Amino acid sequence: MTCNRRDFIQVSAAAMAAPGARAEAAGLTGILEAWDPSLPFAAVSRPLRVQPVFMYRIAQRRERASWKSWGAILSEEAARQEMARIEGELQLLAKAGGPPLEFLPVAPVSSPEAAARVHEREHDAILLYACTGGGQLLQACCSPRRDTVIFVRQRSGPVYYWYEALSSRYLTGRLHPDDVVVDDAGELLAKLRGLAGASNLRGTKIVALGGPMGKYSPDAPEVARSRYGIEIIETGYDAFGKRIQAALADARVTAAAGECARRYLRMPGTTMRTETSFVANGFVLYALFKQLVAEHGAQAFTVKDCMSTIIPMSSTTACLTLGLMNDEGLPAFCESDFVIIPAGILLRYVSGLPVFLHNSSFPHKRMVTCAHCTAPRRMNGRDYFPAIITTHYESEYGAAPKVEIPPGQQVTFIDPEYATGRWLGFKGIVRGNPSYEICRSQQDVEILGKWELLKHEARDSHWVMAYGDCLAEAEYGARKVGVRWSGIAD
Repeated sequence: MTCNRRDFIQVSAAAMAAPGARAEAAGLTGILEAWDPSLPFAAVSRPLRVQPVFMYRIAQRRERASWKSWGAILSEEAARQEMARIEGELQLLAKAGGPPLEFLPVAPVSSPEAAARVHEREHDAILLYACTGGGQLLQACCSPRRDTVIFVRQRSGPVYYWYEALSSRYLTGRLHPDDVVVDDAGELLAKLRGLAGASNLRGTKIVALGGPMGKYSPDAPEVARSRYGIEIIETGYDAFGKRIQAALADARVTAAAGECARRYLRMPGTTMRTETSFVANGFVLYALFKQLVAEHGAQAFTVKDCMSTIIPMSSTTACLTLGLMNDEGLPAFCESDFVIIPAGILLRYVSGLPVFLHNSSFPHKRMVTCAHCTAPRRMNGRDYFPAIITTHYESEYGAAPKVEIPPGQQVTFIDPEYATGRWLGFKGIVRGNPSYEICRSQQDVEILGKWELLKHEARDSHWVMAYGDCLAEAEYGARKVGVRWSGIAD
């Protein structure tokens, strides 16, 4: 069960409705009083609106002549039965979890004119069930402006003519061989989830407190805008510093934050190894960050100069705060690094789960260590993993979670090659949660596939990790936003 985007920001927006400083404090208090770790993980992504199209033509029998092509749909009754089958299959896909999918009623199309009318409807993508009909009809059914996925049957139902006839001749322009699925409902679901991720990445509004940057790639923010369509809302520290001062001086805000801290530290599996005031101030930051997101109607958040600026302003660190935001469903990233943020947003949407932005070690013997101080605890979107609440590593100050991911858990990674538009995707298995003298949340991960290739890809930049296997979804979605994808699977 998930909350929708409107529910997710409603409390914050309503709390800010009244004018003046008193109302701002009331707004922060309202955000804190609404914090509830038991609420369902929020589905902040827009549903992918899919228009299914059943393309067919009924051949007319002719005596002593070849009158039909391949394909088992030979009557209007058979066509009606097939459309009912399609509707039932789509209902199952809509209930499969992950990014929300909205399927419109199946549109029967037997002419280019009927196809043109379908393209006038409001939708994000065409799902074309290419049963029978000629090449002109096929091309008319494929969207000229939006993405199209083509599904054909061999064994999953009545065989389609285009199972045989589809070839690279037709897969040009917006179409690609990867846009074709034969029989496999799981593969189809992965592609639709990938499209949902790409659709949501385009036009994402993200608040960048302190402005954007790119680790070793100064052009990364501009690439994020131009290639991925991300709208970066830059917010300065001068105004934000005054907000922090006012919030920390308001007894109502600090009392509400203190109560949140006590509730958080009572959560099962939570061990406290820092000062309670750091946790409480982390909740003050949480309310302020959420307030910024609501003010700008944004869907994501990042902060620059976390250590050098946030610490003296807030008397804590942003580590726990960003984890709290991710745990409830809002993508939130440290370091304002727009090399990794587009990949993080896409992975968040295709997986339907939080992502962990982290540094990585040099790969050796299939193993790599992933570590940062801002890990989410709710990596499966449901349960809070055990965590030690300690200090941020480099400063030995503030509040940061050391999160324990269960050994044996499969995870998916994206590692961008700086801002070049090339991403590396791969999977791994968590083997342990060590306690090296590095960032607090840390996992030793066995890399699946041709791990030696990673040695040639190792770069001092960030990766993102998501729980489970969503590599196919990430690859398809990434390619839809113009990424050159590389993998290391066997």
